[in-house]
Amino acid sequence: QVQLVESGGGLVQPGGSLRLSCAASRMIFSISDMGWYRQAPGKQRELVAAITSGGSTNYADSVKGRFTISRDAAKNTVYLQMNSLKAEDTAVYYCNAKRTDTLPRLNYWGQGTQVTVSS
Repeated sequence: QVQLVESGGGLVQPGGSLRLSCAASRMIFSISDMGWYRQAPGKQRELVAAITSGGSTNYADSVKGRFTISRDAAKNTVYLQMNSLKAEDTAVYYCNAKRTDTLPRLNYWGQGTQVTVSS
């Protein structure tokens, strides 16, 4: 069973920072593009940031310049550094692994971690 274990969510004031972590199994991590999605109440889940197995990144326009996604192969972990947080960043954040060796591409999801930005 594939497991993606997220951590690092919480309550932070506007302008503050948080770092989310997502640990995966070595096999899945090595053959997957990794990403972070978020879902706010009443809204659809949306892509926040993604990083390929080769290290290429892309970001939602709303987080460019504030969030940074990275991956550490030694720890089989992907990170999302979130700076200058805004109230509209409040959501449940989900880690995603998208395999590169299957067609159609198999997706795996973490359980989600709550991020609340509020004063």
